[in-house]
Amino acid sequence: MNAAPGQRPENPHSVQLATRIARSAADVYAFASAPSHIPLWAAGLGRAVEDVDGRWIADSPMGRVEVVFVPLNDFGVLDHDVTLPSGEVVHNPVRVIADGPDAAEVVFTLRRREGMTEEEFRRDEAAVRRDLGVLKRVLEEGEDRGVRGEQGDGGVSGVS
Repeated sequence: MNAAPGQRPENPHSVQLATRIARSAADVYAFASAPSHIPLWAAGLGRAVEDVDGRWIADSPMGRVEVVFVPLNDFGVLDHDVTLPSGEVVHNPVRVIADGPDAAEVVFTLRRREGMTEEEFRRDEAAVRRDLGVLKRVLEEGEDRGVRGEQGDGGVSGVS
């Protein structure tokens, strides 16, 4: 089934959501890769997060969830798994892509989970769009400066 230009099919398997941020890819990656920063920009994932015996637990709109990021890397990969209260694990592919020396694009692939209604998928999509907008604002307005993170000292990386 083909969608009209600018519209997506009625029942997509996944959709890529992106935002351009006027900060270097290294800055964006360093900030977004720190699980302790989740409440500062990703309310759709967690309003509060804590390190519990080496596991990152977030108070999310779905209840308490565990968030596990891939190891820090030089490729801008911010994939993370979220274990829902039901025990279901949701894999979230995320990339930080350099767009010149002073900008980056963050691309989040939102996948429709089995049994998810169109309305639930649209709500998730809206939440991710809001979170990406907040990430953009926080980084472009410098609200991240002086904020230290956890996952290696704030995520210092060779991403450029």
